[in-house]
Amino acid sequence: MKGLLMLPSFKDMHIHLDKTYFGGPWKAKHNSKSGIKGMIEFEKEFLPKIASETNNRANRIIDLLQNNGTLFTRSHINIEPTSKLDRLYQIQEVLEKRKDNFNAELVAFPQHGVFYSNSIEYLKEAAKTNINYIGGVDPYTLDGSIEKTIDFTIQLAIDHNKGIDMHLHEMDKYGLATVEYIIKKVNENPQLKGKTFLSHCFILAALNNKQQEKIAEKLAEAKIGIISTIPFGKITMPIPTLYKYKVDVFSGNDSITDHWESFGSGNMLQKANLFAQLYDYTSEFDLSRCLKIATANLLPLKDNGEQNWPKKENVANLAFIEASCSAEAVARISPVKHLIYNGKFVEKN
Repeated sequence: MKGLLMLPSFKDMHIHLDKTYFGGPWKAKHNSKSGIKGMIEFEKEFLPKIASETNNRANRIIDLLQNNGTLFTRSHINIEPTSKLDRLYQIQEVLEKRKDNFNAELVAFPQHGVFYSNSIEYLKEAAKTNINYIGGVDPYTLDGSIEKTIDFTIQLAIDHNKGIDMHLHEMDKYGLATVEYIIKKVNENPQLKGKTFLSHCFILAALNNKQQEKIAEKLAEAKIGIISTIPFGKITMPIPTLYKYKVDVFSGNDSITDHWESFGSGNMLQKANLFAQLYDYTSEFDLSRCLKIATANLLPLKDNGEQNWPKKENVANLAFIEASCSAEAVARISPVKHLIYNGKFVEKN
């Protein structure tokens, strides 16, 4: 490979393939003065208008991800009365056609609330398909009840042997109560340990240091992971504390220029770079550790320098980078020159 650096291909662990402006005319995010419920009303009108573009735009996002070294993603798919299961079937069709060069996990995502929009029957139908996770979003804000929504989600996941991945944005007492209730329910249903994730989970950023340590320890004991987009500005997530307690932390681009957010590069190395800057990981060693944000915790070397990857029998999902080492790749957001998926070269579009 002419001296290029070989790294594990990247994984975007939180994205929305089914709704985007990307691949169409430029638009900035939609500004709703009514919060998430205002956005729901906007989506009810907007989503049908872009339904015919779903397949094309999902393919464009996958092209973007591949060009930046990503060969795997976890995508949340709207399941609600406006979309029903239509968007799920469209994304499944896209992924089936691209199964030779890309892979994804799918989350049935009740963006409009489980009970607020009466998405129950649609979620039950989605759970019967080959999705991987049951999703959710801010149960108190949308459904007016933490317990009712979480109990439904937990039972649906158990009944169909799925995992759970919840969007949590609330930064008040209800956000904390939601996290604590999820921890309680996962401990009561240990089959969900290692299969439950909290996306965003901004309440962690609102806690004091002592509270962060306490909740991180509880998350680790319950084997509940955190998926963070590495926000910056007013919200700084306590990711170093989560690592201290060995909580699994993944990352993703989330929005790729859609009605929720104007940004999104599709570049997981950029996420690793931002992570390094935010938490002052600037040494050669620390920069090399930051690569795990891009690879879902897979690093070529363990902290002690022992080779961790690649090993015989590993799946050959590889990214070849124009850099001398992983620290340089993170610091300079080095370009990806070639990709191999399951042992075969991927033609970049």
